[in-house]
Amino acid sequence: MTAKNSTRTRDERAHQTQKRILRAAVQEFSTHGLSGARTDRIAERAKANKALLYYYFKSKQGLYAAAVEMVATRVVENAMMEFDPKYSAGERLLRSALNHFDRILTQRQFQSLVQQEMVRFRSDKRGSLQILFKAAFQPMIAKLREAVEEGIRTGELCQVDWLQAMYSILGANVFYFLSAPMMEIALPFNPFSPQALKARRKAAAQFLGTALFTDRAAGVRLANRVLLEMPMLRLKNVQARIENFPARRKTL
Repeated sequence: MTAKNSTRTRDERAHQTQKRILRAAVQEFSTHGLSGARTDRIAERAKANKALLYYYFKSKQGLYAAAVEMVATRVVENAMMEFDPKYSAGERLLRSALNHFDRILTQRQFQSLVQQEMVRFRSDKRGSLQILFKAAFQPMIAKLREAVEEGIRTGELCQVDWLQAMYSILGANVFYFLSAPMMEIALPFNPFSPQALKARRKAAAQFLGTALFTDRAAGVRLANRVLLEMPMLRLKNVQARIENFPARRKTL
């Protein structure tokens, strides 16, 4: 083996070790938070020497920041696919709304880290919220604004405030999941059943088709087509995932 090949092999092993450490760190931090996470558990889960955590990431805080950035990058890469310019502005908004619904439902680790960072930011203004904002939220907000303003210019969308449109698109999804435990008590239905989730997802898209589009009938038709092209993900165990939602744990 040449020196060059040997160096490449070492670099590849180091890269794989870092990836295992980050995956283990995401699981640990999303479950226990920064203060409750244990580097011993991360090292054990990653099958790595604990010293390597500090060699690659300098500190527990550094590892946490790297884990947050990795998750945020992965989420934004998936979300950005729905802003493909081959879609009209209105279709990009509908696709983004459905992608956001699915992200809340399936990306438990990301949602947990976001909630932790919001709490930390409110308490002492420190933490990794700026990383999350720059890596995930800032580019998605920019794309949402771009789509709303383009849709208004082309006449596809009504004259609306772009920020209010964003709150309507994303806020409805957030409120559904946060309020679901209370609604489960107030109304005779299980908001986390696959049938209820599918119905709410469909209703949200159809509402946007009616509310944002200048031609409401065309907006609803577009929403129905997008729903067919983006069916709700089939989760093997929706209830098990839902039980891990922080809001539900607090309520129960």
